Amino acid sequence: METLNSAGNGTWDADGGKCVDISIVVPLYNEEESLPELMKGISDTLGEMGKSYETVFVDDGSSDASFDVVKSLRKTYGARVKALRFSRNCGKSAALHAGIALACGGIIVTMDADLQDDPKAIPEMVAKLGEGWDVVSGWKKVRHDPLGKTFPSKIWNAMTSVVSGLRLHDFNCGFKAYRAGAAKNLDIYGERHRYLPAMAHWDGCRVTETVVPHHARKFGKSKFGAWRMFNGAMDMITLLFLKRYMKSPMHFFGILGMLLIGAGVGVLGYFGVMWVITGAMRIRPLTLLAVGSMVMGVQFISIGLIGEMITNSLQGRRQYSIRERLE
Repeated sequence: METLNSAGNGTWDADGGKCVDISIVVPLYNEEESLPELMKGISDTLGEMGKSYETVFVDDGSSDASFDVVKSLRKTYGARVKALRFSRNCGKSAALHAGIALACGGIIVTMDADLQDDPKAIPEMVAKLGEGWDVVSGWKKVRHDPLGKTFPSKIWNAMTSVVSGLRLHDFNCGFKAYRAGAAKNLDIYGERHRYLPAMAHWDGCRVTETVVPHHARKFGKSKFGAWRMFNGAMDMITLLFLKRYMKSPMHFFGILGMLLIGAGVGVLGYFGVMWVITGAMRIRPLTLLAVGSMVMGVQFISIGLIGEMITNSLQGRRQYSIRERLE
């Protein structure tokens, strides 16, 4: 796929035919009631912009009739609706990965399916890309969520800004616009959707944000439970690790392992010298600690080697299975 120009105004497919200007990627899970209104809003907004577009719905293993609704939207909107349906619930990162891979637009916009993101913000986000940015992240400056979601989010966003070196107010907002090249270069899996702007920043992309409207949930309920705060903390540790050791876990675990082994060898070496000089050998707590340090060092090195093997084996491996496809 080759981009026509730096503004992202469409792409050419392998047969030389023009694809669309903008691809809207919508991961969804049990959102059957929201989809018709969301699609109408997208259609009205993109129609006013005068841009060709497609909407790529990715059903993340919904247990309701969401995919049937998508099929009906396909009948109404034709080729402007594409869809994938996972065989099981794989998570938002997997859904974004699959949707971005299928998208053919020069600009890719991701948004949630619950109607809390407003398609009317798309023109401003696209205009920002036209100013030379590669990624425009939405900032839900006024949020219609309970305090249990907004307060931990503020803490997490502040910490992520410090760790990543990228100053944004809202890393986890699902409403984002990308140049196609920036989006398709992102290695999205696990829970990485939480810090895609940071990853794009590390890849050398120019990242900014713009204020987007945020609406109260109209149908259903949030898919994120009480574990959200814990997951955010774990994501922060992951972020620190990935920033420096994403491609080479052995560099992290190997250093720890060698330090522990070195400390153990040093202590045991000291006691060995004292044994030769004095002829007395005593089992002291520090001796046991030194042996334990060496054992832990070997374990850390082993973990690093296993991490390297896993990293290599997962390169290019798809983390989801597709049951149905609409193109």
